[in-house]
Amino acid sequence: MVTNLVNVEAVGKVYGTRALLDGVSLGVNEGDRIGVVGRNGDGKTTLIRILAKLEPADDGRVTHAGGLRLGVLTQHDSLDPAATVRHEVIGDLADHEWAGDAKIRDILTGLFGGLDLPAFPQGLDTVIGPLSGGERRRIALAKLLIAEQDLIVLDEPTNHLDVEGISWLAGHLRARRSALVVVTHDRWFLDQVCTRMWDVQRGAVHEYEGGYSDYVFARAERERIAASEEAKRQNLMRKELAWLRRGAPARTSKPRFRIEAANALIADVPPPRDSAELMKFANSRLGKTVFELEDVTVTAGPKLLLKHLTWQLGPGDRIGLVGVNGAGKTSLLRALAEAARSEGEQQPAGGRITVGKTVKLAYLSQEVAELDKGLRVLEAVEEVKQRVDLGKGREMTASQLCEKFGFTKEKQWTPVGDLSGGERRRLQILRLLMDEPNVLFLDEPTNDLDIETLTQLEDVLDSWPGSLVVISHDRYFLERTTDRVQALLGDATLRMLPRGVDEYLERRQRALAAAAPQTGSGNSGKQKAAEAQSGGQRSAAEQRAASKELQKIERRLNRISEQESTLHARIAEDATDFARVAELDTQLRELAGERDELETRWLELADDA
Repeated sequence: MVTNLVNVEAVGKVYGTRALLDGVSLGVNEGDRIGVVGRNGDGKTTLIRILAKLEPADDGRVTHAGGLRLGVLTQHDSLDPAATVRHEVIGDLADHEWAGDAKIRDILTGLFGGLDLPAFPQGLDTVIGPLSGGERRRIALAKLLIAEQDLIVLDEPTNHLDVEGISWLAGHLRARRSALVVVTHDRWFLDQVCTRMWDVQRGAVHEYEGGYSDYVFARAERERIAASEEAKRQNLMRKELAWLRRGAPARTSKPRFRIEAANALIADVPPPRDSAELMKFANSRLGKTVFELEDVTVTAGPKLLLKHLTWQLGPGDRIGLVGVNGAGKTSLLRALAEAARSEGEQQPAGGRITVGKTVKLAYLSQEVAELDKGLRVLEAVEEVKQRVDLGKGREMTASQLCEKFGFTKEKQWTPVGDLSGGERRRLQILRLLMDEPNVLFLDEPTNDLDIETLTQLEDVLDSWPGSLVVISHDRYFLERTTDRVQALLGDATLRMLPRGVDEYLERRQRALAAAAPQTGSGNSGKQKAAEAQSGGQRSAAEQRAASKELQKIERRLNRISEQESTLHARIAEDATDFARVAELDTQLRELAGERDELETRWLELADDA
C-alpha cells in the first residue's frame, strides 16, 4: 500500500492583490519524484514552502505524515559562517567512520570532486564564512543528502552546479528511496529524475504524468483539443514538441496520451531551424571569415588555460562549449571579444586571432550589465533600437519583442530598478538582440530564466542568422540551440565531441578513474592524474602533432557538415528530378563515408590524447 507523506487541501495564498495559489489540493506519496515548473513569479517556491510548512497558507490545510523526515534545500542556506565544512557536512563523525561510508564518499566526490575537497583551500577544514554563494550551496546540498529523509524538497538544486555535478545529482536522486519535490528550470534534469510534473499557472496547479518531455506532449495535446486549428499553428509548444519527437526521440519514455495525436499535431511542422537557409544568410552577412585562431595561447594571470590552439568559428556555426570549471571557457570568449572590440589590435598571450571585417559581436556575460534604474523596460530596449530584423523576413518592434520575452504591455512600463534578477537577465538578452549582431556569445544565458522564457529565447535563436557560441550547464538548452559541442577538458586544448555532452561526461569519468588509485599519494598522485588526462609520457612534439591533426580533422568535419546541409537543400529543390536526386544522393553517401573514416581517426587520436 502506498503511504501518503504530505497532503495539501484547498490551499490559498495571496500576495498584495494577487492570488498565487487558489484552492490548490495536492498529495505527495512515498516514491514520488515530482518536478515543479511555471513562470517566474507564478508561485512555485511559495507552493513548496507551504508544502514543507516553512510558510503558512492563508486558507486550507497542509498535513504531514507522523514522524515525517523532511529535508529542504531553499535558495538561501542557513549554514553557520563561523563553522567549517567538516562540522556542517560530516558533523561529529570520526574520519574512519565517514570515510568508510560509501554513501558519504559518493556525495563528497560527486559534489566536490574528491574526498579532500580539492577546490577548497583547507579541504574539509575550510571555514564557511568567506566562501562564495555557489560553494555554500554545494555544502548545504551535501549536508541534506547525507542525512536520511522520507521526503526531499529542493528549490533550484542545479544552480551553481556544472554539467558533471548535475549529471551526478540526477543519478543520485534516481537511486534514492526518498520521495522528491523539486523546482528547477533544468529540463534535462527534470527528464532524468521526475516521474510526475506540477505546472503552476495563474493560481492553479495542473498535474501530469512523466518527466518534462512527457509533460510537453501532454500539455500540447490538451491545448490541441482546446484550441482552434489556426491558434494551434501559432502555439510555440508545437515547435518544441516537433523537436522532441524528431531530434531526441529517446527523451520521453512513457507518453501518457495517444501517440497518433502527437504525430498529427506535428505532421506539417518543419524542423526548428532551416540550417541551409540560415547558413546562406549568415554567409551573406559575415563573408568567409568570422574568427580564426592560429597557435593561440590564453592565460589567466600565471595560469595557462589554452596553448597552441588553432581553431576557427565560421559563418553560421553554432557551437556549444563545455568544460571543467576554471578550464578557460569564459576566458576564451573574452579573448575573442577583446580582439573583436579592438579590431584585431588586442591579442592573447601567444598566437594571433583574426577577426572578420564584417563581424558585429554581442556578448552576454555572466554579469548583468548595470542599466539606468530610472528607465522603463521599453525605454531601455528602444534606447538600442526601435525595430529589429530577426532574419527570414521576421521583423519586430521593440514592444513586440518585449512581449515575446514575457514583458507584457503593463510590465514594459516598470522601472528597471524594480525588476527581479531573472527579469534583468531577460532585458539584457533583449537589448543584445535589438542591436542585430551577426555573432553572438552567450555565457550561461539560462541563469535566472524560467522554462517559458527559455523556450521563447530558443524560438528567437532558431531563426537568428549568424555565428553562435554558447557556454551553459543546461544540457537541454545546449542541445536545442547548437549543432556541435566542443570541450575544454582542463589540459589546455579544445576538443570536438561528435557525441556531445555524453562523450564529455565519459571522458571526464575516464580521467577521474585514472586518477583514483593515486588519490592517497599527495602531490605525486595529482601529477600522475594530470599526466593521465593530458597524454601520459608522450613527448611534447608528439602531442603537438596529434593536436594539429585533430584540429585538421575537425575543420574537415565542419566543412563536410556544411556540404551535407547544402546537398540536402538541393535534393529538396530537385525532388521531382530523379536523376539529379540520385546524383546528389551519391555525393551524400561519399561524404558520409569520408565522415565515418575521419571520426574513427579522430576517436583514435582523442583516446591517445
